[in-house]
Amino acid sequence: MSPRLLLLLALAGAAPAAALAAPAAPASAPAGMLTVTIDQAKVAQLPAGTRTLVVGNPAIADVTMLKGGSAMVVTGKGYGLTNLIALDAQGNIIDEKNIAVEAAKAVLVVQRGNERESYWCNPLCMPTVQVGDDNQAFETASGQITAHGTLAAGASGAKTGN
Repeated sequence: MSPRLLLLLALAGAAPAAALAAPAAPASAPAGMLTVTIDQAKVAQLPAGTRTLVVGNPAIADVTMLKGGSAMVVTGKGYGLTNLIALDAQGNIIDEKNIAVEAAKAVLVVQRGNERESYWCNPLCMPTVQVGDDNQAFETASGQITAHGTLAAGASGAKTGN
């Protein structure tokens, strides 16, 4: 059972003994399905002879074939489901898979009426940005993340003088 569901059950005062038991093993993706977490990348093998990759909706997943053509990197760009077609040198379909892009498991979503904010909790909760967040919350958190990245890049590139 997910930590978020356990938290909700505990807050509602309805934490049955079964909910407190050890979590079950995650279900494996069905054959022909590749599951990726949003904003993360996964390396997957390609069938022999693949020369071209076609992604149904590049706004959901980005796919890059690695040198040698035996593997690809799949990056989750947006929530949803799209397909991937592998073609050989003659344009024949070798393989077709579905790509499902899912939410991160450690993200807590706070909904206040029509406003939504996301927090990354592991174990402390810090603001993060997720597709679907309220514009103001998204802009505030992404601005802070960008500023932090700029400071970190500046600090790592700083030179020491004698």
